[in-house]
Amino acid sequence: MPRRLLPILLLALTATLGLLPTAAAAPAPHHPAQPPHHPAHPADDPYPSTGDIARAQAEADAKAADTAAIETLLTTAQAELDAAGHAAEQAVEAYNGAQAHLLRARAEATAAAQRSTTAEAARAEAAERAARLAAETYRQGGASPALSAIDALLGARSPRALSDRAAAIGVAASRTRQILDDATSTAAEADRTARVARTAEDQARHAADAVRTAKEQAEARLADQRAQVTAVTARREQLLAELAAARNTTVDLERRRRQALEEIAARQAEEAAKAAAAAAEAARNTPPAALRTAGSPQGAEAAIAFARTTIGLPYIWGGEGPDGYDCSGLTMLAWRQGGRNLTHFAADQYAESTPIGYGQLRPGDLVFWTDTGRAADIHHVALYIGDDQIIEAPRPGTAVKQASLWIMGTPDFYARP
Repeated sequence: MPRRLLPILLLALTATLGLLPTAAAAPAPHHPAQPPHHPAHPADDPYPSTGDIARAQAEADAKAADTAAIETLLTTAQAELDAAGHAAEQAVEAYNGAQAHLLRARAEATAAAQRSTTAEAARAEAAERAARLAAETYRQGGASPALSAIDALLGARSPRALSDRAAAIGVAASRTRQILDDATSTAAEADRTARVARTAEDQARHAADAVRTAKEQAEARLADQRAQVTAVTARREQLLAELAAARNTTVDLERRRRQALEEIAARQAEEAAKAAAAAAEAARNTPPAALRTAGSPQGAEAAIAFARTTIGLPYIWGGEGPDGYDCSGLTMLAWRQGGRNLTHFAADQYAESTPIGYGQLRPGDLVFWTDTGRAADIHHVALYIGDDQIIEAPRPGTAVKQASLWIMGTPDFYARP
């Protein structure tokens, strides 16, 4: 018989058996051939009493209450774990952005330094030309006030000193002054550009250090939260075992019930996210914009093929393979196989791609999430593979996987590399 009916049947049976002592107290009919009947001692009653059933039911109810409480605690801890993972993912994308900014700043500083070196060489060449002009002037007419002025200019040790002397003397020949002034101006501008680039590089380095600290703090928070969830999960398993024993079921049955409830909730959330995306697409009321040159279908196929090979690899902070990836590292490497170079930063990847709508999605496109609705604050990116499925590197402590497009709710942005 079904186990869930067992307590009801036991109660009914106990109520029926409870009449037996009264029936036994009535005078027994005389049957000479049979010995007299003696009622059984209560201690020898083979059936559970009403009290036994009530105590068993109370124990089961208490176990159920304990399990409900631990389920609530587990749900709360899991939500906190998700929030910690979300914060960690934001931190690592901010770190990736700071690193990308730092690389650009260093490249600009290097280029500015090269421009400064080139300009200084031009200034030296101009000084040499001025010297040749001075020599020519000497050959033509000997020493003169103009030649003395030129000698003074040639003795300058820096672009600024050179400019100061040229301004102070004011007697050099116009041709010589033009040569030296142009070279000095170029060298001074290049020097200023180099200083600005160095300042930008220093600021970018400080920003990267600050973001690295935030990333480490988020990682520590995530580790603490994961430890708490592990402890709560162990306690939950213990209570599920006790509840299963009290209900005469199995731990596996109770665990599958919990899993089924979670799956139902996840499906409902995904359906709501999909409906929201469809409603947003319908509300646009504008025809799709013409797409500029973007990745080819063959490139998209190559990107997806690469992404599939990474499924199961761990999420790694700033990962660019081959042992693991973070979200933007995965999409960057995938589209590199497809012939497109993207920055290792989700927000930049959106800026480097062509924005599209949900209705325009095709395999190989990128989908993005943000908490603020601003593209500059994008914190997660995944590769769309068709049929409302994505491949993503979700967060620290997880592995690259194929998942529903709606696993994190409705995406905020879509784009084609």
